[in-house]
Amino acid sequence: MRHSKMRQSEERGSPDHSLRVYSDITQLIAGPENPTPLVRLNRINTSTRFKIYLKLERYNPFGSIKDRIALAMLDSLEPGSRTVIEPSSGNTGIALTCLANARGTRIEIAIPEKVPDEKKVMLRFLGAGLREADDSLCPLFPTEGARGLVRAMLESPATRDEYVSPNQYENELNLLAHYRMTGPEIWRQTGGAIGLFFAGFGTCGTITGIGRYLKEQNPAIRVVGVEPASKEHKLPGMKRISGLDKEFVPGILDRSVIDDVVDVTDEQAYGTAIDLARKEGIPVGPTTGAILHAALEYARSSSGLAVVISPDDAFKYASFYREVLEKEAAVPAESTHDLSGLICPLSKIRATALVDDLMEGETASIILGDVDSLKSVAQELKARGLRAGFRRENEARFVITVTRPPRGPTA
Repeated sequence: MRHSKMRQSEERGSPDHSLRVYSDITQLIAGPENPTPLVRLNRINTSTRFKIYLKLERYNPFGSIKDRIALAMLDSLEPGSRTVIEPSSGNTGIALTCLANARGTRIEIAIPEKVPDEKKVMLRFLGAGLREADDSLCPLFPTEGARGLVRAMLESPATRDEYVSPNQYENELNLLAHYRMTGPEIWRQTGGAIGLFFAGFGTCGTITGIGRYLKEQNPAIRVVGVEPASKEHKLPGMKRISGLDKEFVPGILDRSVIDDVVDVTDEQAYGTAIDLARKEGIPVGPTTGAILHAALEYARSSSGLAVVISPDDAFKYASFYREVLEKEAAVPAESTHDLSGLICPLSKIRATALVDDLMEGETASIILGDVDSLKSVAQELKARGLRAGFRRENEARFVITVTRPPRGPTA
């Protein structure tokens, strides 16, 4: 019977998601009938009024959200004898190369020199022709970096007949893939309860396509775009668009669907990603850390249900994380715990438990949201013989900083 069902699935040519039987690798790419998971965050987000869910795009077959657009864009090309060439910070290049391999199509990827080595190794492993561009992760177009390199190949009389490019920055199929698939998935998975949506700026297809679909379902949904705090950053796949001339902004960005723009530093992005892995057991890339950091800032003063796009996982960024972890090991451990969404006595119980768990030399900053909580926690620290620093950020935000002192010498 099982063999019969499997044979019927293959003959129909349509994927059987109940059996997980597929006729080719492309059928694993997510869609409304085969959505990527939506997972609630329970420990890193302490707000009881603001639920945050991660949309885990790492569950696409090639490991990122770019699998969705790669299939749509490659399907639209007719390369013939020409080689497909595309600028990429890694994820789109990996997805395009896998799909090109499955079709027997030649492909080359132009990639910024500063992307993680893990992505370059993966592209070489897949057999892509790799062209490294000596640039930052956030170059200007059309004259700089990987995008400029590809444009030159497509326009040069010596090479223009040899290459064809999907051009993810200007290709409407980029945003349409998210409008037709990712947006409907999120709406269906949340039962229409979503109130805020967070995504990063990169090619801008994700935020435009999903944002447009969600706002068509409910105009009250707020769409928040996240960008690096500076042009020079270590957040592959993200782009700072604030302050850019119009000619440098990806053509598929629809600013009308964006309600707010939040900038995030590398330190905040990497710190949040590491915190997520240690508190929720979810290993993500630093771009997810950046987007989640923005959502957690919103959690301090907002209510409702939010969805955060998680473009990929942590494994492509091991070398970047290694640098951060080496710095972490060189300084005394310090952590921040936002308990401003809790009231006494729960805030006191949680705060004292955090303090009791501190190792020698470890520092914790505890954020409280009301005076009663502040007084109760201060009394508990005094009872334990611990001195604490204090600052007041506003009427509903108090920060206590406490360090577990080293033990004195034993007799």
